[in-house]
Amino acid sequence: MSTDLHEITLDTPFGPLTGLRGGTGVPVLALHGWLDNAATWVPLSAHLQGIDLVALDLPGHGRSAHLAPGAEYSLAGTVHTVLDAADALGWERFAVLGHSMGAAIGSILSAAAPDRVARFLAIEALGALADREDRTAARLREAVTARRALAGKSLRVFPDLDTAIRARMQANGLSEPVARLLVERGMRAVPGGFVWSSDPRLTITTAVRMTEGQVQDLLAHIDCPTRVLYADPAPSYFPEALRRERAARLPHGQVQVIAGGHHLHMEDPATIAAAIGDFLTAWS
Repeated sequence: MSTDLHEITLDTPFGPLTGLRGGTGVPVLALHGWLDNAATWVPLSAHLQGIDLVALDLPGHGRSAHLAPGAEYSLAGTVHTVLDAADALGWERFAVLGHSMGAAIGSILSAAAPDRVARFLAIEALGALADREDRTAARLREAVTARRALAGKSLRVFPDLDTAIRARMQANGLSEPVARLLVERGMRAVPGGFVWSSDPRLTITTAVRMTEGQVQDLLAHIDCPTRVLYADPAPSYFPEALRRERAARLPHGQVQVIAGGHHLHMEDPATIAAAIGDFLTAWS
């Protein structure tokens, strides 16, 4: 299917939302990770059959517009953008495929709009990152300071795409072909080279996070069948005990652990496709 993916632009209340679309069959909305973009689904798309895949560039990412000045990025806010995208596609019910941040958004969406989400496939995340109640003030102070410091800050200019690709490989432990997919869609040309197209506001500390109890309450209210694919080893910010505890809160959940890194859906798409099987299409 990957050779059939084509550019799309959806008119939404947020504004034009870009993405990639390909295939025929069951409607599936694919949500990428933090500072990634729709290209994250290109390798896996070649191994999936029977779906109409729409991979979005979420606001502030890829080729989609940034939020208006003064607006705040949040997972809950992005849920409305995803629903607006589904409305623009004419999809009343659909499956959700999410990686990392996209899986966190998918978790909230599945709990908040059970009438819209028929199936949820989460890769390398389940629920949002949480924080303790006694960290609330400190986190808010960090976010305010970081936000104010962004004003007037210049973006790093890369002389060419290959330099940016090497930087992304080093930052995330990605292979060159995988990093190239994300970088080519995630940069824009400027005098002297290229800069990241993602909104710099995405890099600042999240002002307010849910508590672990709130996250687990949302997971307990995901009514649709859910399959979770975790990479082994587990990342330090989402240890094995916590990710198992969260998965246990799903009323209709399945978990599979697969050897690989955080972007295993890009690095080993055939294995991930086999783990998905007919899960995304079984409700059609």
